[in-house]
Amino acid sequence: MSGINATETVKVIGIDLAKSSFHLHGADATGNAVLRKKLSGEKLKSLMVNMPPCLVAMEACGSAHYWARTFQGYGHEVRLIAPQFVKPYVKSNKTDSVDAEAICEAVQRPGMRFVAIKETAQQDIQSLHRIRSLVVGNRTAQVNQTRGLLLEYGIKIPQGRRHVRAQLPGILEDGENGLNPLFRELLQGLYDEL
Repeated sequence: MSGINATETVKVIGIDLAKSSFHLHGADATGNAVLRKKLSGEKLKSLMVNMPPCLVAMEACGSAHYWARTFQGYGHEVRLIAPQFVKPYVKSNKTDSVDAEAICEAVQRPGMRFVAIKETAQQDIQSLHRIRSLVVGNRTAQVNQTRGLLLEYGIKIPQGRRHVRAQLPGILEDGENGLNPLFRELLQGLYDEL
Protein backbone atom coordinates (compact mmCIF):
# COMPACT_ATOMS: atom_id res chain seq x y z
CA MET A 1 0.00 0.00 0.00
CA SER A 2 2.90 2.40 0.51
CA GLY A 3 4.81 1.70 -2.70
CA ILE A 4 5.58 4.35 -5.32
CA ASN A 5 3.19 2.67 -7.81
CA ALA A 6 0.35 3.37 -5.38
CA THR A 7 0.74 7.08 -6.14
CA GLU A 8 -0.59 6.45 -9.65
CA THR A 9 -4.00 5.45 -8.25
CA VAL A 10 -4.31 8.20 -5.60
CA LYS A 11 -7.23 10.53 -6.32
CA VAL A 12 -7.50 12.13 -2.87
CA ILE A 13 -4.74 12.61 -0.33
CA GLY A 14 -4.96 13.86 3.24
CA ILE A 15 -1.78 15.29 4.73
CA ASP A 16 -1.22 15.88 8.43
CA LEU A 17 1.27 18.74 8.60
CA ALA A 18 4.03 19.00 11.17
CA LYS A 19 7.35 20.77 11.53
CA SER A 20 9.59 17.95 10.37
CA SER A 21 7.56 14.87 9.43
CA PHE A 22 4.32 14.64 7.49
CA HIS A 23 1.79 11.82 7.48
CA LEU A 24 -0.09 11.06 4.26
CA HIS A 25 -3.22 9.04 3.63
CA GLY A 26 -4.21 8.51 0.00
CA ALA A 27 -7.41 7.04 -1.38
CA ASP A 28 -8.30 5.83 -4.87
CA ALA A 29 -11.42 6.78 -6.82
CA THR A 30 -13.53 4.30 -4.84
CA GLY A 31 -12.31 5.60 -1.46
CA ASN A 32 -10.03 2.66 -0.66
CA ALA A 33 -6.75 3.45 1.09
CA VAL A 34 -3.88 3.01 -1.35
CA LEU A 35 -1.16 5.14 0.25
CA ARG A 36 0.06 5.61 3.83
CA LYS A 37 3.40 7.30 4.34
CA LYS A 38 5.43 9.36 6.76
CA LEU A 39 7.85 11.72 5.02
CA SER A 40 10.19 14.62 5.65
CA GLY A 41 9.43 17.97 4.00
CA GLU A 42 11.87 17.44 1.14
CA LYS A 43 10.61 13.92 0.45
CA LEU A 44 7.05 15.23 0.55
CA LYS A 45 7.89 17.80 -2.13
CA SER A 46 9.59 15.13 -4.23
CA LEU A 47 6.60 12.78 -3.94
CA MET A 48 4.01 15.47 -4.70
CA VAL A 49 5.84 16.98 -7.67
CA ASN A 50 5.97 13.51 -9.30
CA MET A 51 2.44 12.45 -8.39
CA PRO A 52 -0.33 12.79 -10.99
CA PRO A 53 -2.70 15.67 -10.19
CA CYS A 54 -5.13 14.82 -7.39
CA LEU A 55 -7.18 16.44 -4.64
CA VAL A 56 -4.92 17.34 -1.69
CA ALA A 57 -6.41 18.19 1.69
CA MET A 58 -4.79 19.59 4.83
CA GLU A 59 -5.92 21.19 8.04
CA ALA A 60 -5.67 24.98 8.00
CA CYS A 61 -2.80 25.30 10.48
CA GLY A 62 0.77 26.56 10.61
CA SER A 63 2.50 26.23 7.20
CA ALA A 64 -0.72 25.04 5.47
CA HIS A 65 -0.93 28.05 3.15
CA TYR A 66 2.71 27.60 2.10
CA TRP A 67 2.16 23.93 1.33
CA ALA A 68 -1.13 24.67 -0.43
CA ARG A 69 0.55 27.15 -2.79
CA THR A 70 3.41 24.70 -3.35
CA PHE A 71 1.09 21.81 -4.23
CA GLN A 72 -1.04 24.04 -6.47
CA GLY A 73 2.18 24.87 -8.30
CA TYR A 74 2.62 21.13 -8.91
CA GLY A 75 -0.82 20.97 -10.54
CA HIS A 76 -2.84 19.58 -7.63
CA GLU A 77 -6.24 20.81 -6.48
CA VAL A 78 -5.82 21.84 -2.83
CA ARG A 79 -8.39 22.24 -0.06
CA LEU A 80 -7.76 23.50 3.47
CA ILE A 81 -10.15 22.44 6.20
CA ALA A 82 -10.59 24.07 9.61
CA PRO A 83 -9.47 21.61 12.33
CA GLN A 84 -12.89 21.57 14.01
CA PHE A 85 -14.40 20.15 10.80
CA VAL A 86 -11.83 17.33 10.67
CA LYS A 87 -12.27 16.23 14.29
CA PRO A 88 -15.57 14.33 13.74
CA TYR A 89 -13.80 12.07 11.21
CA VAL A 90 -11.06 10.89 13.60
CA LYS A 91 -11.96 7.21 14.07
CA SER A 92 -9.73 6.19 16.98
CA ASN A 93 -7.05 7.58 19.27
CA LYS A 94 -5.56 10.73 17.83
CA THR A 95 -2.27 10.13 16.04
CA ASP A 96 -0.73 11.85 13.04
CA SER A 97 -1.58 8.97 10.68
CA VAL A 98 -5.18 8.82 12.00
CA ASP A 99 -5.43 12.59 11.48
CA ALA A 100 -4.25 12.23 7.87
CA GLU A 101 -6.94 9.61 7.28
CA ALA A 102 -9.58 11.86 8.88
CA ILE A 103 -8.51 14.77 6.65
CA CYS A 104 -8.78 12.52 3.58
CA GLU A 105 -12.26 11.44 4.68
CA ALA A 106 -13.45 14.96 5.56
CA VAL A 107 -12.48 16.52 2.22
CA GLN A 108 -14.70 14.02 0.40
CA ARG A 109 -17.87 14.90 2.35
CA PRO A 110 -20.48 16.87 0.43
CA GLY A 111 -21.09 20.30 1.89
CA MET A 112 -17.71 20.48 3.62
CA ARG A 113 -16.58 24.07 4.16
CA PHE A 114 -13.06 25.05 3.23
CA VAL A 115 -10.62 27.78 4.21
CA ALA A 116 -9.44 30.06 1.41
CA ILE A 117 -5.76 29.67 0.58
CA LYS A 118 -3.88 32.88 1.34
CA GLU A 119 -1.48 34.47 -1.11
CA THR A 120 1.85 35.66 0.30
CA ALA A 121 0.67 39.31 0.28
CA GLN A 122 -2.30 38.33 2.45
CA GLN A 123 0.01 36.49 4.83
CA ASP A 124 2.28 39.55 4.98
CA ILE A 125 -0.65 41.72 6.10
CA GLN A 126 -1.74 39.09 8.63
CA SER A 127 1.83 38.95 9.98
CA LEU A 128 1.90 42.73 10.32
CA HIS A 129 -1.32 42.66 12.36
CA ARG A 130 -0.07 39.83 14.57
CA ILE A 131 3.27 41.55 15.23
CA ARG A 132 1.53 44.84 16.01
CA SER A 133 -0.82 43.05 18.39
CA LEU A 134 2.19 41.46 20.12
CA VAL A 135 3.98 44.83 20.45
CA VAL A 136 0.86 46.52 21.86
CA GLY A 137 0.35 43.67 24.32
CA ASN A 138 3.98 43.81 25.45
CA ARG A 139 3.78 47.59 25.87
CA THR A 140 0.62 47.30 27.96
CA ALA A 141 2.26 44.63 30.13
CA GLN A 142 5.34 46.82 30.59
CA VAL A 143 3.24 49.85 31.61
CA ASN A 144 1.30 47.74 34.12
CA GLN A 145 4.49 46.21 35.48
CA THR A 146 6.04 49.66 35.93
CA ARG A 147 2.95 50.88 37.78
CA GLY A 148 2.95 47.75 39.96
CA LEU A 149 6.65 48.06 40.82
CA LEU A 150 6.22 51.71 41.79
CA LEU A 151 3.21 50.85 43.92
CA GLU A 152 5.50 48.57 45.96
CA TYR A 153 7.40 51.76 46.87
CA GLY A 154 4.22 53.69 47.67
CA ILE A 155 4.20 55.64 44.40
CA LYS A 156 0.87 55.52 42.58
CA ILE A 157 0.48 56.34 38.89
CA PRO A 158 -3.00 56.34 37.31
CA GLN A 159 -3.83 53.69 34.73
CA GLY A 160 -2.72 54.33 31.16
CA ARG A 161 0.48 54.63 29.18
CA ARG A 162 0.32 58.41 28.93
CA HIS A 163 0.31 58.77 32.72
CA VAL A 164 3.39 56.54 33.06
CA ARG A 165 5.22 58.41 30.30
CA ALA A 166 4.34 61.77 31.81
CA GLN A 167 5.08 61.00 35.46
CA LEU A 168 8.05 58.63 35.32
CA PRO A 169 10.70 61.29 34.46
CA GLY A 170 9.67 63.31 37.53
CA ILE A 171 9.75 60.21 39.73
CA LEU A 172 13.25 59.39 38.48
CA GLU A 173 14.48 62.94 39.20
CA ASP A 174 12.89 63.17 42.66
CA GLY A 175 15.71 62.46 45.11
CA GLU A 176 13.35 62.50 48.09
CA ASN A 177 11.02 59.64 47.13
CA GLY A 178 13.13 56.89 48.72
CA LEU A 179 14.03 55.00 45.54
CA ASN A 180 17.52 53.51 45.63
CA PRO A 181 19.98 53.89 42.72
CA LEU A 182 19.54 50.30 41.45
CA PHE A 183 15.76 50.63 41.22
CA ARG A 184 16.09 54.06 39.56
CA GLU A 185 18.38 52.46 36.96
CA LEU A 186 15.85 49.67 36.35
CA LEU A 187 13.03 52.21 36.03
CA GLN A 188 15.10 54.27 33.61
CA GLY A 189 15.58 51.15 31.47
CA LEU A 190 11.82 50.50 31.47
CA TYR A 191 11.15 54.14 30.56
CA ASP A 192 13.71 54.06 27.72
CA GLU A 193 12.18 50.84 26.39
CA LEU A 194 8.70 52.30 26.62
